[in-house]
Amino acid sequence: MNSIFFEYASVTQFTRMPTVELLATQMKATRLKSMKNFKSFRALTALAATAALAIGVTGCGVTSESSSSDAAESNAPLTNLRIMVPNTPGGGYDTTARVGAKVMDEAGLATNPEVFNLAGAGGTVGLARMINEKGNGDLAMLMGLGVVGASYTNDTEAKLTDTTPIAKLIEEPGAIMVSKDSPYKTIDDLVAAWKKDPAKISVGGGSSPGGPDHLLPMQLAQAVGIDPKDVNFVSFDGGGDLLPAILGDKVGFAASGAGEYMQQIEKGSVRVLATSGEERLEGVDAPTLKESDIDLVFSNWRGLVAPPEISDADKTKWVDLMTKMHDSEQWKEALETNGWTDAFMTGDDFSAFLTEQDERVASVLKTLGLA
Repeated sequence: MNSIFFEYASVTQFTRMPTVELLATQMKATRLKSMKNFKSFRALTALAATAALAIGVTGCGVTSESSSSDAAESNAPLTNLRIMVPNTPGGGYDTTARVGAKVMDEAGLATNPEVFNLAGAGGTVGLARMINEKGNGDLAMLMGLGVVGASYTNDTEAKLTDTTPIAKLIEEPGAIMVSKDSPYKTIDDLVAAWKKDPAKISVGGGSSPGGPDHLLPMQLAQAVGIDPKDVNFVSFDGGGDLLPAILGDKVGFAASGAGEYMQQIEKGSVRVLATSGEERLEGVDAPTLKESDIDLVFSNWRGLVAPPEISDADKTKWVDLMTKMHDSEQWKEALETNGWTDAFMTGDDFSAFLTEQDERVASVLKTLGLA
């Protein structure tokens, strides 16, 4: 701009008059042009300032829209979630995890949650992996009473109390089962033969010592007058491994949750002699133990935990997801189909429950000389 204003400032007195007049005329025209340019510049400057202000305001709007978008996305399906099952495919944990993943997907809560198995040592291999995944907010593990007991009966320092509790989902009674070809037609038949020679009749369970499939027959033995130390318990790593043993008469009877064997029960290839809940299990034609004059009520439970030290936001994400899943019509249908009892619990309540279960199982196992 300085070049515009001072382009003709060096006019001398020796210039002839016509030239001076011509120069004056040119200078006047130049000044007018410069003033117009200056006004245009000021207008452009003002426009730029206005644009900058608009950008600033729009920038705030973008931030606001982004926040709104984030809020909107909170209702969008979650992605990249993984659920670990700490035993083999086909067992209770596996069934619950895969049914839950299907419900999340169908209800539009999460897109294709991945379910994978990491079996070993009654679930403690998976538990150790979970604890080592410190801070991983996209990973969770489906677990239950069996993992609590296995953490004591296996040589591991990993404990469920070291994880981040998310939600307790279900409870289900245990079932005393045999194959369709078994000589035991009723629970009374089985108990009579068992009491005669406890060591001769093997008991199969889909959990390690300390798990629900172990604790149920031990407490059943106590209830009918058999020393639990005389029970011949055979451990299988999940219901998927136990089922062939039942069908092939490799065990005298099995103690496990009925839900994971419903297809075989409905087909008649597995016979349920009794269930261990307060009331009869819907869809299963068998009495409760209490109906059979055996004073025992026993329930297993399953829930979800995350690795230690995940962020508050990730914990909230999982708890909210489980809450929405629990409230869905698809989950209600799954509860009925699988014979599961709704036992939903989150937050501090579930954390306190895990601590109580840990202490109770430790006490039972010490009584049996297993911890």
